[in-house]
Amino acid sequence: MKVEFRGTAGALGHPIGGCPCASCGRAVAEGAPRCPLEIVVDGVLHVGSPAPPPPGYDVRESALGVEISAPGGARLLHHTGRPGPSASPFDVVAIDLLGEPSRLGVLRRAGAVDARTQVIAVGIDHRVASEAELHRRLALWGARAVPDGTVVAAGDVPAALPRPARRTLLLGGSRSGKSAEAELRLAAEPAVTYVATGEPGGDAEWRARVEAHRRRRPAHWETVESTDLAGVLRTAAPDAPLLIDGIGTWLAAVLGECGAWDDAPEAEAAVAERCAELVTAWRHTAARLVAVSDEAGLGVVPATRSGRVFRDALGRLNQALAHESEASFLVIAGRPVPLPV
Repeated sequence: MKVEFRGTAGALGHPIGGCPCASCGRAVAEGAPRCPLEIVVDGVLHVGSPAPPPPGYDVRESALGVEISAPGGARLLHHTGRPGPSASPFDVVAIDLLGEPSRLGVLRRAGAVDARTQVIAVGIDHRVASEAELHRRLALWGARAVPDGTVVAAGDVPAALPRPARRTLLLGGSRSGKSAEAELRLAAEPAVTYVATGEPGGDAEWRARVEAHRRRRPAHWETVESTDLAGVLRTAAPDAPLLIDGIGTWLAAVLGECGAWDDAPEAEAAVAERCAELVTAWRHTAARLVAVSDEAGLGVVPATRSGRVFRDALGRLNQALAHESEASFLVIAGRPVPLPV
């Protein structure tokens, strides 16, 4: 089976004529337009055509979308439905990943996509800021975009993609987009454990924030709420990445448990011991992890003692965790800026 992607964009193409958005403007400047989606199999079968399929081809609509089997047994899925169980992996999957990348994770979880499946992004439009950002996201998800006119052969080894960093630390200020970037990085994984380190307590505004995060996460992710972060890292399995959100709320809980807010005797030493325990567990964990932490040292000097205690302790901890991470980023206005190692 040879799958030709004559067009890879959404229904209006990309850029969209007359659209004033920055994404379409960049696409015009780059001079690499994408035509509306058009997929042709072996030069004879137009995916989505109402015409009867040629002899030897089986085309059927399923809960997954349009499934096509070619002579010889190769299989293509144009995923337009909802993820569901699959008897065996497809050779090629065409899927719109810009709106809901977690669908790819569910397809992997169900066995419809495995390491041999070529996952090709379609429906590309101005929901992504640029071609560079498109390719960055797809590399995180184990998928790729191809230029219009590309022919993909079933059975070919998928193009090699960069291996994700085993430990990634995402720093940023309030509302910088650091949590959304962390979720984006793991969106297409078949299994993720979300480690929530803060409890809602009795604060209605805080509970609303926590609930907003929960609604944004894929439904198949597991959630663990714990301040024993070192214990979670020590017992984590290597086959399910951890998303830790976040280090700042964990440290605030530790400061409370150790009496640091009240300047209790030996509090500083107790906090340092807990932080060292976390760094050690971070260094030795078997799991892939993506963690969010606050960058609290960019503003004015806190007016209160407790604020200064938190800022100083978190700054030291961020430095130690960054040292033990293969990749670290500062997220500003939703843009991850890589930090040199």
